[in-house]
Amino acid sequence: MQGLMMDVPQLISSLIRHADRHHGDTEIVSRTVEGGIHRYNYSEAHRRARKLANALGALGVKKGDRVGTLAWNGYRHLEAFYGISGMGAVMHTINPRLFPEQITYIVNHAEDSYVLFDLTFVPLIEKLAPMCNSVKGWIVMTDRAHMPQAGIPNLMCYENLVNAQPDEYEWPELDERTASSLCYTSGTTGNPKGVLYSHRSTVIHAYAAALPDALNISSRDVMLPVVPMFHANAWALPYSCALAGTKMVLPGYQLDGKSLFELFETERVTVSAGVPTVWLALLQHMAQNKLKFSTMNRTVIGGSACPPAMIRSFQEDYGVQVLHAWGMTEMSPLGSLCTMKPEYSGLTGDARLDLESRLLEFILKQCGRLALLIAELGSGPDLERDLRHS
Repeated sequence: MQGLMMDVPQLISSLIRHADRHHGDTEIVSRTVEGGIHRYNYSEAHRRARKLANALGALGVKKGDRVGTLAWNGYRHLEAFYGISGMGAVMHTINPRLFPEQITYIVNHAEDSYVLFDLTFVPLIEKLAPMCNSVKGWIVMTDRAHMPQAGIPNLMCYENLVNAQPDEYEWPELDERTASSLCYTSGTTGNPKGVLYSHRSTVIHAYAAALPDALNISSRDVMLPVVPMFHANAWALPYSCALAGTKMVLPGYQLDGKSLFELFETERVTVSAGVPTVWLALLQHMAQNKLKFSTMNRTVIGGSACPPAMIRSFQEDYGVQVLHAWGMTEMSPLGSLCTMKPEYSGLTGDARLDLESRLLEFILKQCGRLALLIAELGSGPDLERDLRHS
């Protein structure tokens, strides 16, 4: 016997459709590669994602085809997150910090049909293009005025492609287990390994990540994800923010302390996420210039262990709660977040820092064991089955 409640597939397109319908006027702010600040909202992002889906369809992209992105955190990259996966293709985010040989390997291994990239990567693409055999065309994520003079075959302009298409597009009703995005992890021996996400895993992860004892984000927040969108899909923040109706501030490639602090203050950011090295630069800038946050109240730190001194500085010097996170690309990617249980909420100072440090040490140890197990089992369609029987 089955229940009679509503039963709809969990699809990435449903997240941007929801954001358009219920939070359509909420801003998405981007610092662009071309220079300056771009502003629009979730309704406009949804409209342009549909136009992108039409543009890719006109190029011959079909369900299951892989489309690569080599881009920073910006509004066009966000449109690709929804346009590519929403149409049934597989978005393959490429980490530009890998060695060129590794990038060539994963583009060929994934058999990307097209690659969308930011202007800063033109020199890299010029070197890689001759060796990427599956790529039919390279799409620069800019407008006609900023198109580069580059020796790249089948070079196309993103804005020209998008603007030539209508915004009428009906997102297909896919099986929720359809592949949605592909992230290669280099945290292994040998060549990077591909981790294939589904629509179902992505949407469920977005719900779980937004919960109060996780990231605790809502429509009252302003989120600035410093973690790159090519790093495990920015820890899935583009999806959770659309679900919650959270204003997003996308910093582009300028991640120095001064540039980040300016965005935090001008856009009244309340929550952020990134790795310790970025926060070190920000804290040093603030200390040297005797600066304080006016709206920032919490940050998620992951990627590597956060030094206790950094936790103390955020919490005691600037009044910013630190949520230490651990995860893996294979976990969609969040696995654990250090949030205080009610019985410890009254702890302050050294007592609180000591507990947070011990909890973090315990979590990292346990998660390290899980990482070894996953590495032994391997990734792929049999991973979930193998874990259930381990």
